[in-house]
Amino acid sequence: MDKPLKTPPPYPVASVDHALRAATMLQMEGGATVSQIAERLGVARSTAHRLLAMLVYRDFAVQDENRVYHAGPVLELAAHSQSQVSRLRAAALPHLHRLVDLLDETVNLTVRTGDTARFIASVECGQALRVGSREGMVFPAHRTTAGLLLLAELGDEELEEVYAPERYRDRPGDRPDLGPLRAELRRVGRSGFAVNRELSERGLVAVGVPVCDPDGTAQAGLSVSMPGVRYDPHRLRPLVAALDSAARALEADLAEGR
Repeated sequence: MDKPLKTPPPYPVASVDHALRAATMLQMEGGATVSQIAERLGVARSTAHRLLAMLVYRDFAVQDENRVYHAGPVLELAAHSQSQVSRLRAAALPHLHRLVDLLDETVNLTVRTGDTARFIASVECGQALRVGSREGMVFPAHRTTAGLLLLAELGDEELEEVYAPERYRDRPGDRPDLGPLRAELRRVGRSGFAVNRELSERGLVAVGVPVCDPDGTAQAGLSVSMPGVRYDPHRLRPLVAALDSAARALEADLAEGR
């Protein structure tokens, strides 16, 4: 049996959320200044400075001689991983903002690592009832739009390896039933897009398309998320067309920057 859907806490602690988001930014993107962190979190520079000072104290961050903060020993990733994610995110952000302006819904960029999907960029829409930023969050890949798109790239043997039973020895309930999952991945592969109806969070619907390498291999998923009450199946094709257009433009930008 799968894990229960993620539900936002009823009494979120803003300072904790800000610290966790700042740490995630440093881990994924390789470095940021106080001003950049403050702008991304929507807080004062003094608040961002205090958050970063605590992250440094707990070894979640380090500060270099240019006063740029980087992931500390607790969060450190390989340099090539930081570079790749940072480049992908930077290239995608203008396209995400344009999609939000066009669709007036929250838009995300997600990558897969093993059986998990990580949101590396998220731009919220301005509607009062909206899906909040998922940036930095990690979900089971088979429960996300982008995760399904990226899993659909795998052959049967690769999928078996990702979900090998021995990987779930201590958490057997987390392993999905591969029969229905394969059927869903075949549908996603044929259509070229994925629809997620409350797979990851209650009341949320998402639609996504792949972002591919020059060789045609999907490297990320580009998706739009909205409250289920606002999703209209008759809008599916226009949503997919808008996402496809943005994904192709992002692919062109990434190819030009190689």
